[in-house]
Amino acid sequence: MGISINDLKKINFGKSLPKHSLLLLHWFANIVEIDRNNVIHLTFDPNRDYGSHHYGNYEELLDRLPPAHQYYTVGNLYENTAEELPDYVVDPPAGYAGTNRDRIIFRVREQNTGWQRIDRVYLTQHYDPAQTYEISIHLLREIREFSVGQNQRSLTYLRDRFGGNADDFQLQDIRNTCGQLACLGLLLFIVLQEKYSSNQFNYRPQHAARRNTDTDFVVNFSENTQNAHDFADTSDNGTCICTCVSYLLIFLLFVIGIVIYLSSGMRR
Repeated sequence: MGISINDLKKINFGKSLPKHSLLLLHWFANIVEIDRNNVIHLTFDPNRDYGSHHYGNYEELLDRLPPAHQYYTVGNLYENTAEELPDYVVDPPAGYAGTNRDRIIFRVREQNTGWQRIDRVYLTQHYDPAQTYEISIHLLREIREFSVGQNQRSLTYLRDRFGGNADDFQLQDIRNTCGQLACLGLLLFIVLQEKYSSNQFNYRPQHAARRNTDTDFVVNFSENTQNAHDFADTSDNGTCICTCVSYLLIFLLFVIGIVIYLSSGMRR
C-alpha cells in the first residue's frame, strides 16, 4: 500500500531521504497523466527523456517483473538529458541540492496500442531497500494539486484542505519567496516545516520570521522583518528606561535644589 501526504511528514527528509526527493517527486507527479480510472499514463520516452533509463533491479530491490513490464528510473542529474528537468529540480535552492542519490523508479506496462501505463512508482535513495517507499496514485493526485503556476489564491484552499498550520503571514511570505512555485513551496512547508514544528517549534506570530535551515526554500522569511520586531521591542524598552532615568534625574536635581536653598537660609 502506497504512502499519502500525511505519511510523507513522517519520513526523515534530510537524513533518511534527501529533501531534493520532494522536488523530484513533485515534478514526476505533474509530468505524468492520471485518468478518471486511476490509470497513470507515461508522457515521455523512458529510455531517453529527462535522464530516464532502464532499471535492471539487479539488487532485487523490487518485485520480479511480470510479463510485458519494465522498470525505469529517473533522477540522476548527471545523465545527458537530465537538463530537460525543470530548474527547481536541476538547480534547486540552497538546502535542497542533496547528493544526487534520490531516484524515482516506475514500472511500465507495455501496451499493444503504443500507450504505456505506469502501475508502480517508488521513491528511493539510490536503491537502498531501507529507504524505498511505494508512492500511491492517491499521493500523486494530491501532489498534482500543488502544480506549478497554479492560481496563488488557492494557497489558502490547499492549506485548509491538507490541514496546514501556516498562518496568513506565512502564506504571504511563501507567495513572495516562491513566486510561481508558491504551491510547491506550500507543499514543502506542509511536509517539512510542520514535521519539525511538532517537535521543536511553537507557531506563534512572533516566531514566524525565524529562519529554519531545513525549510529555507519555503520559510525564507526576511531576517530584516525579525530584526525590525526585535528592534521595536528593544526600542520600546529603551525608551521606557530613558524616560524613567530622566524623571529620576529631574527629581534628584529638584531635591538637591531644595536642600541647597534651605542650607543657605539657615546660614543667614
